[in-house]
Amino acid sequence: MVPTIEKAVGAEKQSRTREETLRAYRWMLLARLVDEKMASLYRRGGIIYGGVFLGRGQEALSVALGQSLRRGDIYAPLIRDGAGRLAFGETLFDGFRTYMGSPLGPMRGRDANVHRGRPKEGMLPMISHLGAMVSVVNGMLMAKRFQGVKGCVGGACVGDGATSTGSFHEALNQAAVEKLPVVVVVANNQFAYSTPTSSQFACRHLVDRAEGYGVTGHVLDGTDLFECLEVVGAAVESARAGRGPQLVVASLLRLCGHSEQDVASYIDASLKASPAGRDCIKVAEQSLIQRGWADAAAFEKLRDGFHEQIEDAVATVQREAPPDPYREQWTALSTEHLREGPPISAAE
Repeated sequence: MVPTIEKAVGAEKQSRTREETLRAYRWMLLARLVDEKMASLYRRGGIIYGGVFLGRGQEALSVALGQSLRRGDIYAPLIRDGAGRLAFGETLFDGFRTYMGSPLGPMRGRDANVHRGRPKEGMLPMISHLGAMVSVVNGMLMAKRFQGVKGCVGGACVGDGATSTGSFHEALNQAAVEKLPVVVVVANNQFAYSTPTSSQFACRHLVDRAEGYGVTGHVLDGTDLFECLEVVGAAVESARAGRGPQLVVASLLRLCGHSEQDVASYIDASLKASPAGRDCIKVAEQSLIQRGWADAAAFEKLRDGFHEQIEDAVATVQREAPPDPYREQWTALSTEHLREGPPISAAE
């Protein structure tokens, strides 16, 4: 009977892995198509407010963290974490409304387009000083500890450049001392804007820093969805089990410029042709086909459906009125209850 039980358990695990991987791939593909639409709207002019920063090439790593976290956790994504945002619960409307300046978005048309989030739901708006995101997550985890909340994990995303900042050092050191359940995911995309990693740090590998801080380190291939889900998922569960902070370093390449106005001429062709330069979506599709979990027709059908959802979302947001400066309550969103004077009703 034992072999039968083991076989059943193995089949259950394989089924769960298949479902989780396909779900992650769907978020990756949707994020890629949203990025393409954002870039198209930006190039048309007059529709997107601010710059556009694409996550092309980083979707596998991003979705792995967003999907591994759960309700009640804390998530601090960056500008290229569209896939993770979607997996964590952000809607298409939140993204398009923020980029297009709609007052119906989570930031009500404020704070530029990448600084969006819903803190009460655990998703933090990005701080441009990227290393600072870790300390903000630390603070929220400490607050939950003081409140007696258990089983919560914080996920903070940074790039290789952010690891060279003082805020990153202080935050990771604090997390280690306090044994906070935080997972810091470093997207080593080889450049801090245009500064190569060779000019950023002298250690053999960024993960070597984990030992110095006294935290657990993990490395992975950021172009491989299966590896991302496995390693990041294990790091999240380790943090949730009380084994302290986890530092995950993924090697990959940003397959675009820093922003849409950056042609990225500083990226050498040999690097693009290296394993780090693989397109994680194409790699995922090949792996899914090899396992017999999907085929080209399924991918195409999924794309068509996502294109329709995206176009509907954009059309809806374009019909929404822009913010009215004469009626706007110019207070911080989190302290609106402290403003003086009578509230402005929606009916006025």
